Amino acid sequence: MSIKIKPLGDHVVVKPLKEEEVTASGIILPDTVDKEKKAEGEIVAVGPGKLLENGSRGPMEVKVGDHVIFEKWGGEEIKLGKEEYKILSVERILAIIE
Repeated sequence: MSIKIKPLGDHVVVKPLKEEEVTASGIILPDTVDKEKKAEGEIVAVGPGKLLENGSRGPMEVKVGDHVIFEKWGGEEIKLGKEEYKILSVERILAIIE
């Protein structure tokens, strides 16, 4: 998948996983139900890394395709076409799901 966003510095673009629309008992939830935000997604773009004092770039700990857990309320939510993404600092990523 190729998106038209190039994150800067130590930022990444994450495509959050879709939330389940059906409960375990089979009840379909309408869009109007206030659902808890998912904090899990796939990285679709990665910046070049944090600019260090010596002018070099720090290495990124994540790469495109990594499935990650991130802080629920961190970053900026954006929408491109019909897809929703989050742009957040790599510091807001809590773990990589292996």
